[in-house]
Amino acid sequence: MWRPRLAATAVMCVLVGTAIALHQQSDGTTAAAADPHAGHIMPKAIPVAVTQAAPLPTTGWTITADNNSAQAANVLDGDATTLWRTTATALPHMLTIDTHNRIALSGLTYLPPSDSANGRIGRYEVLVSDDGTTWSKPVATGTFADDATLKNVAIGTVVTRFVRLRALSEAGGRNTKSAAAEINLLGGTDPALPRTGWTAEADSEETAGEDGRAQNVLDGNTASIWHTSYSDAEPDLPHTLTVDMKKTYLVSGLSYLPRPADSLNGHIGKYQVFTSSDGEAWSEPVASGTFSDSSAVQSTTFAPQIARFVRLVALSEAGNRGPWSSAAEINVLGRTDPSLSRTGWTAKADSEETAEEDDKAAYVLDGDPSTLWHSAWSSNPPAALPHTLTIDMKKSQSVGGLTYLPRPADSWNGHIGKYQVSTSTDGTNWTVRASSAFPDTVALQTVVFPAANARYVRLTALTEADDRGPWSTAAEINVLAPTGSVVAGRGSFSAPIGFPLVPVAAAQLPNGKILTWSAFQPDDYVGGYGQTVTATYDPATGVVTQRTITTTDHDMFCPGISTLPDGRILVTGGNDSEKTSIYDPKTDAWTRGPNMNTPRGYQASTTLSDGRVFTIGGSWSGGYGGVNGTPRKNGEVWSATKGWISLPGTDVTKMLTADADPNGDYRKDNHAWLFAWTGGSVLQAGPSKKMNWYGTTGTGTTTSAGTRGDAPDQMNGDAVMYDTGKILALGGSPSYEQSQATANAYVITINGVNKAVTTKKVAPMANTRSFANAVPLPDGTVAVFGGQNYAVPFSDNTSVFTTELWDPKTEKFTALASATVPRNYHSVALLMPDGRVFTGGGGLCGTGCDTNHFDGQVFTPPYLLNPDGSDAVRPVITTAPTTAANGGKITIKTDSAVSSFAIIRMGTATHTVDTDQRRLSLTPTAVSGGYQLTIPSDAGVALPGYWMLFAMNAKGVPSVAKVIKIG
Repeated sequence: MWRPRLAATAVMCVLVGTAIALHQQSDGTTAAAADPHAGHIMPKAIPVAVTQAAPLPTTGWTITADNNSAQAANVLDGDATTLWRTTATALPHMLTIDTHNRIALSGLTYLPPSDSANGRIGRYEVLVSDDGTTWSKPVATGTFADDATLKNVAIGTVVTRFVRLRALSEAGGRNTKSAAAEINLLGGTDPALPRTGWTAEADSEETAGEDGRAQNVLDGNTASIWHTSYSDAEPDLPHTLTVDMKKTYLVSGLSYLPRPADSLNGHIGKYQVFTSSDGEAWSEPVASGTFSDSSAVQSTTFAPQIARFVRLVALSEAGNRGPWSSAAEINVLGRTDPSLSRTGWTAKADSEETAEEDDKAAYVLDGDPSTLWHSAWSSNPPAALPHTLTIDMKKSQSVGGLTYLPRPADSWNGHIGKYQVSTSTDGTNWTVRASSAFPDTVALQTVVFPAANARYVRLTALTEADDRGPWSTAAEINVLAPTGSVVAGRGSFSAPIGFPLVPVAAAQLPNGKILTWSAFQPDDYVGGYGQTVTATYDPATGVVTQRTITTTDHDMFCPGISTLPDGRILVTGGNDSEKTSIYDPKTDAWTRGPNMNTPRGYQASTTLSDGRVFTIGGSWSGGYGGVNGTPRKNGEVWSATKGWISLPGTDVTKMLTADADPNGDYRKDNHAWLFAWTGGSVLQAGPSKKMNWYGTTGTGTTTSAGTRGDAPDQMNGDAVMYDTGKILALGGSPSYEQSQATANAYVITINGVNKAVTTKKVAPMANTRSFANAVPLPDGTVAVFGGQNYAVPFSDNTSVFTTELWDPKTEKFTALASATVPRNYHSVALLMPDGRVFTGGGGLCGTGCDTNHFDGQVFTPPYLLNPDGSDAVRPVITTAPTTAANGGKITIKTDSAVSSFAIIRMGTATHTVDTDQRRLSLTPTAVSGGYQLTIPSDAGVALPGYWMLFAMNAKGVPSVAKVIKIG
């Protein structure tokens, strides 16, 4: 449905689950609402702690179209009944918006006409331009669902003047028309930074209870607050709230969520924002204004600053009710510090003081803020302004700014006032990139400008800040990479790829395509059964195709997923909790399988060494286990010949978490971390701190595998087999929701079936994460995507955008590139055969929910990029078999020398669970013309099914995989 243009301070909410009883039972009936044995998580509103992107005002904009341009202005008029619709001319069609100004753009919305389905846009591209002539590569691509609802397109924030929407297909293939009712461009802001490890201090806080502490503004719980003192004393305004981010970021804004609406006391009115790199020298106010007297989240943005500390100063109480200030949550907006490495760089100045050692130009690169460059002052007369300081980076690279740290506070002489920043590729021809004036302060100063390729960066001091003399000084100079650009060693994310659904579940197929699905609706899982909306993404063409599956009468939301030995995908339970569906990628067909003996949802399943499939748990759907005598959801096993057979000896009670939800096993038996192993056995490695071995022969067995060291329960955490018998377990939270996430990580080593595993605690992630997704990479590292610091389903509060990479050699995590879109509850990640990673989804909370993410992105790991961001040269596997037996020897040929090989089983993912993916190292033996590899003989290690075979060269660069069927 059409939504009116929103004000930037509009009240917004996201949705979080609460249990109600309404579900189809195994006998096909629908349970009454009072039935305590059935349940779903139903969305309820919670406050949004970060302002969502809002439509930009269209005043002064113009728009043109390739066809029927006279109607194009209708898409900007705010009236959903006026339309643009082309004639049936050849596609593509396009709309081009000229904003007549440079805007920060983070996305757009597209509203199809409601009068007719004809012309609804299907596949699309979004491009931007500064001049209307030279256009970018697509900043977003995808496929819109064939319905009349409002569509959202996410774009990584870009600054541009022209925006073009290209319609590549008609959504239903009915004709070659294109149509639109309304187009909105969304204002761009940087994302909220991850707050793991941050601290907050205030000039005053209420100490009579826990609900007044400053630290509450960083806890992710929108119900807890900071409040200035009121029980003993009431100090006067102004009040200060200072956030220490523990390291520097490029910060560009702050969002303030007032206390919940039960009271208005302490709502901040007039405010100022300051930044600092050291907590001592503070900037001039980077932002000031007045917050409204409401409980809605409010934000302020400012010119980007490199800073570690951010201070919010409350100058007044919004309603003048008293001398109080309060806040529920504070988020800082920004990006990772883009400062480039200065190794090997040199600095020269037009003038430097030679009478003392501490005044050389080189000191601006030494990392010591107490040493400085000073223009010549002992000569008579001293060197006259202007002065230049030139940095030689020794190679050309993309730059986007610099930071200037003035001299220490013992003297202010030489503080630079008016300045210019110029760049050059050859040291001779210069282009001015920025010019302004620094304030007369000792605080760090930041200059950001549009990306430029350069080897040399020059800071020209035109004046001294207070006209004290003809001097110029600097303690430190750093050059910045362009914000959002590829930074060496961090990898990169593609432009967002739009999907006609929220991809809640996904499977990597042997043909290279990725199958995704949501529920019975593309954006919601509540209220219907009997069908599933799917979409298939083809990375080779970039095309996303959509289809609704009704043939199996199965709503496959929140299922168990397992890849069978022949490549088919077995999907069990979920909304239709007893049903089984099977997808065959060879025929692109879905068929109905036998019903499970126990209805399940949020269960996990895994393919066994003999090709059967084991599943256990799943009280989210089909009745709560353990309530009023209801049987608990022990395991059962599927085979192609016998269907489902119950295994009462696989005791689910041994793997229950201590989740705070009171409804029996409703949460406690969800999302088991299952790893198939020797002889049909299964290791349950989490998320409960208790681990178990399950045997799947006869009536089944249960044997303790010990506890995961000092780990608590890790609901919605991740577990990845990154090498043979080695599992990395990370993140999660003690309870499914309303629970603080952890950053802890553990290595679990399998010591044999029915034996206790060995657990080793390793260095933690930089960010706490629940609802994240972890993926093993060909080189044995593990990439971790998304998640949030405080677990709340259907919320993007406390989102983590930064990717982290775990290295088994160092057993430590390092930060990689940041995603454009948050990936939390209901998101997925899968390794693709080309060595990149697909990430997508999040949300599924109904029409109009701001946390529905109808898109994905492809992450390119650092091993595929050169230091300058260009593509690394990859080895190529020229010869490889398509099948191999367990224990068999295979010969591989490559176009160049390689040093290692690995096989990774094709993954399936939903709700942080991927029991199919695992990586195994293969030791090569040189043979004539190539390499010989031995497939593990144990079918419980090298499980039957389709695997990706990668070859790595000495630099760790992987080949594109050859797909091989094992077993």
